[in-house]
Amino acid sequence: MKITLKALLAGIVSLIAVLGSGTRAPAGPVDGEASAVDQVRIEVQGPPRRIVTDAGAGGYQAFPDVCRLKNGDLLCVFYAGYGHVSQPNAQLPRGGRVCSVRSTDEGKTWSKASTVVDTPADDRDPSVACLPDGTLLCNFFTYGPYGECDTCVVRSADGGRTWSAPELAAPSFATSSPIRRLRSGRLLLIVYTVDGGGKRSYPAVCISDDRGRSWSSAHPIAEKSGKTLDETDIFQRKDGSLLAVMREVMCSAESRDGGKTWTKARDLGFPGHCPYLLQTMGGVLLMAHRVPETSLHFSLDEGRTWQGPVLIDHVNGAYPSLVPLRDGHILCVYYEEGPHSGIRAVALTIKRTRLTSKN
Repeated sequence: MKITLKALLAGIVSLIAVLGSGTRAPAGPVDGEASAVDQVRIEVQGPPRRIVTDAGAGGYQAFPDVCRLKNGDLLCVFYAGYGHVSQPNAQLPRGGRVCSVRSTDEGKTWSKASTVVDTPADDRDPSVACLPDGTLLCNFFTYGPYGECDTCVVRSADGGRTWSAPELAAPSFATSSPIRRLRSGRLLLIVYTVDGGGKRSYPAVCISDDRGRSWSSAHPIAEKSGKTLDETDIFQRKDGSLLAVMREVMCSAESRDGGKTWTKARDLGFPGHCPYLLQTMGGVLLMAHRVPETSLHFSLDEGRTWQGPVLIDHVNGAYPSLVPLRDGHILCVYYEEGPHSGIRAVALTIKRTRLTSKN
């Protein structure tokens, strides 16, 4: 089926996204004697595959995140329960849990699910990051019966085979994105406020300069924007500045002091939930997200302007995560919403070419 998606930003060309085929989008010309146009072709190497169907916690799997381990394996963490919220009950007395699956063959096959953490609360929305020495940090948040949230971190020194006890990192905050490591070695734990009634307000970052052993208090991002902002991811540009992209509508903000202070929120002009940022070897910054369905936008100027959306899949669960594969593809994992939801994966091909013609 061929689906035409018009670009949602004025001045950006329309994109034709064909599931299992390709998407091509030209960027604007640059100054000089010759005009140059970058063309990006994105191919979805479909059809998508289900990599988790039942983790043994009630048949509902969601909110995945994937990273490459130091030994080369891929590790995907995700939420497992009986529904979108899985508070403790008679069938699941400890509520939802965080689980993981592992691939040793670049995502072709995956192991059975194992438990990462299972506290007496609903443990949800996990993300995982691998530090240069191989240490894994998995952040998630506990969700109480009255909407109260706390962000916690567990760590592994053996590639995710065993995990430490949860450490409270950001009380009264939720989280949805992996811990991001800056070139200086600083770690950013990205969180957002959720009050006792479940109301969301603004995102923030907690900073660690000791490899995640301790975390600062939260540094707000666009706290007084007048918008409801929450799920956020962060990318470090070549000049060292930080770009944060946030749900909702999508918005962005920037920091030039390592995440301590941030500019006002800027409306990007298109919708999206739970963005995930990854820059390819060719310099294409990808932002995968939910809405419309499972999609992504891309940028050729480190997130200053965006093109898209490009359709990845028709399912509406999303909460995507991206990891480069050794063959040059990008693996995207995400989830499908609804009864008996599962974790899906599909490979993407991102090709960037520059066409030059004299004026």
